[in-house]
Amino acid sequence: MKILALEQQVSNIKPEQMRPYLEEEARCVWDLLQQSVVREVYFRADARRAVLILECDSGDEAEQILATLPLVREGLITFEFVPLAPYPGFSRLFASQF
Repeated sequence: MKILALEQQVSNIKPEQMRPYLEEEARCVWDLLQQSVVREVYFRADARRAVLILECDSGDEAEQILATLPLVREGLITFEFVPLAPYPGFSRLFASQF
């Protein structure tokens, strides 16, 4: 199952509080990419917040995995988790052809 994870800001956290963890955070996300758990990583174009696509059995599993990231572990960021399902609408384009 694909899970969309949207970084949420924690109130009263300043960027300098995150700096000591950013290299370790990047390393951990890289490791998750190499394991094919995290499939894609982005920053939102309108805000400096991470957007990740994960391949997991459930939203709970995705939450447990991202809880191991340094910024999450330290309470500096959180994520909103959105389970995704395949779009079935294209089948309507071809239904009458068979």
